[in-house]
Amino acid sequence: MEGSTHSSAWSRRLPRILLGVTAVVLISLLYPNNLSFPYQFELNRTWQYADLSAPYDIPILKREERLESDRQAVIENLTPVYRRDPEVARRARAAYIQDFSIALDSAEARETYAGLRAQPEAHRLYGLGILDRIYQRGIVRLRTEDEARSGMASVIQIVDGSEVATRTIGQVFTTPGRARQWLTDSLLYTRLAAPDFLVPLLEDKLEYNTFYNDSLTNRLREQSLQSVSPFDGLVQQEEVLVRQGEVISESVYQKLASYRRLYNDNLQGTSSYFSVIGGYAILVGLVILLLFLYLRTFFPLVYVRSKNLVFILIWPLIYALLVRSIELAPGWSAYMVPFCIVPIVMRIFFTERLAFFTHVAVVLIASFLTSLGYPFTFLSIMAGVVVIFMDIDTRDWSRFFSSLLLLFVYYLFGYIGIQLLQGATFLTLNYFDLLWLALNVFLVLLAYPLIPLLERLFGLISPITLVELNDMNRPLLERLARQASGTWQHSLNVANLAERVASEIGINSLLVRTAALYHDIGKLKNPEYFIENQNGPNPHDRITALESAKIVIDHVAEGVRLARGAGLPEVIIDFIRTHHGTTRAEYFYRQHIKDHPEREVDEPQFRYDGPLPTSREQTVLMLADSVEAASKSLKQPTEEELYDLIDNIIRGKLTTGQLEQSRLSFRELEVLRRIFRSVLKSSHHLRIAYPKTPVSATEAEEEE
Repeated sequence: MEGSTHSSAWSRRLPRILLGVTAVVLISLLYPNNLSFPYQFELNRTWQYADLSAPYDIPILKREERLESDRQAVIENLTPVYRRDPEVARRARAAYIQDFSIALDSAEARETYAGLRAQPEAHRLYGLGILDRIYQRGIVRLRTEDEARSGMASVIQIVDGSEVATRTIGQVFTTPGRARQWLTDSLLYTRLAAPDFLVPLLEDKLEYNTFYNDSLTNRLREQSLQSVSPFDGLVQQEEVLVRQGEVISESVYQKLASYRRLYNDNLQGTSSYFSVIGGYAILVGLVILLLFLYLRTFFPLVYVRSKNLVFILIWPLIYALLVRSIELAPGWSAYMVPFCIVPIVMRIFFTERLAFFTHVAVVLIASFLTSLGYPFTFLSIMAGVVVIFMDIDTRDWSRFFSSLLLLFVYYLFGYIGIQLLQGATFLTLNYFDLLWLALNVFLVLLAYPLIPLLERLFGLISPITLVELNDMNRPLLERLARQASGTWQHSLNVANLAERVASEIGINSLLVRTAALYHDIGKLKNPEYFIENQNGPNPHDRITALESAKIVIDHVAEGVRLARGAGLPEVIIDFIRTHHGTTRAEYFYRQHIKDHPEREVDEPQFRYDGPLPTSREQTVLMLADSVEAASKSLKQPTEEELYDLIDNIIRGKLTTGQLEQSRLSFRELEVLRRIFRSVLKSSHHLRIAYPKTPVSATEAEEEE
């Protein structure tokens, strides 16, 4: 038996455990797969942390503009690269040798150049040598931009096979024409007998042999840019980077930026994706666990319903997704995320306490996903507190807009206060952040259309719906007033009585009133069997006590059926289920014993199925229903008799365990007792009395 109970408990917990684990996993997957520098700092702002020393040697990064200037200087002073084509020289030599032999054997050479016949080989070799000198020096086809470079001292690099030579433009031939001029001038000073013979043979052999090479130049550019050092100095290990309260100057900023870069680079190399995700999952898991424990302790009715848990858990998931998406979008700021929608919606469907706790959980989880740091967390939590204590009412548009205006004022002064604390001035404030916060407040308007959508998706109920359900022209209420007028009048009395108590002890009075109007709709099936609707003979006289008990008890199940058919929210249906708890139809139970003294009584047949009330609202309705019904049995009671009846009803509920699961405190019970006395004393109406027995108060309420 014990093992079966344990297994049953685990089976009830398993869906909630799976929901929590699923939420943790989904949220954790949104976390970036790298860590970040643990300090937030800005230029000309105050360092808010303790003194910070270098944990290791830190090369100081150059300022961005300085580094860019150095890189630009490299580009401007870059030496263009030209490649020499050896085929040009080889073709020229071959053509020269062939043409020299032909010209040497010609008649013109024999007649004109008499000395040539004595030294033919010397002339041939000299011509080859001068061709080699010209092509070795290079006939370069310059780019347009290189032609425009100033003077003959501009430098180029010439690649010849595996050799690289640096030349000024003045050291090369920039056109074949200049090479020919140099050739002509050189031949004039030779000791050859016939130098003029070589001029026409060499002049037409000169052409460009060196050309600009874009790929080599680009490679040289990349190598040169890589050689530009991004560092400008070194911070020694244990050297103080910045002291607490110090204003961050440009030099200090560069040191901190250098430390941040080195820190992040080290993390990239040592931290795995799974370790980062695992750490975030632990933190998210702790927050979700605290949320579950809070719900189980203070809101058990919310905790036991899977739909409610899903509703609460979607908020941290949605906001984590929003913040992560905005962080990945260039130019956007997480300040625009309307966190205040969470407490507004949660407060409407549940309570202020649960709204605040859920809001804090959402902000804590989302804060890990943004780089805005402490200011973001502070402003977001503060805004949630503001909308909770302002009691924003989505039914009143003018009040709603004025509340949003006040919310922006809090954002404005909170942001300015943080910035001034960090060393900013009114001139250096980041006013773009204020625009993002203004958009944040505007987006809070989305709470209004979200409420009816969430109601339908999760079976919740809002004040707007409660007001609609209070309409006396609703089909069920109109039918109840027409077919069971006594029950309708009883429901109205209970609604007024319960609403007074709810307002006094600070619970949802609109919910209690609405539930009171519908709590007895099950009596529509057999209205004449309930004493408040009887005008003639009592139909219970024609049937057995057991049959009477069944008819009376069945009005709860019938009420649930009618409520579901009419599409009433589950919250209202819970009131119908619990307004009698597991009390016994005492009058008919005793009548059955009296009629069948020889038989053993099957007591469960005379008890309501329950369940017991689990919220303060349900408890107030149960007690108001019982007291109002029982008070009608008194004929012109004295004050003492009326007070004794109220006390007996409350005492009876306590002693029979009907309030065991209620959240109603003894102080609130005393407030309830006082209001019951006050209201019933001033508005008591006569009603047919039940037979007096030692438990007359209990019996009096069973046929109401």
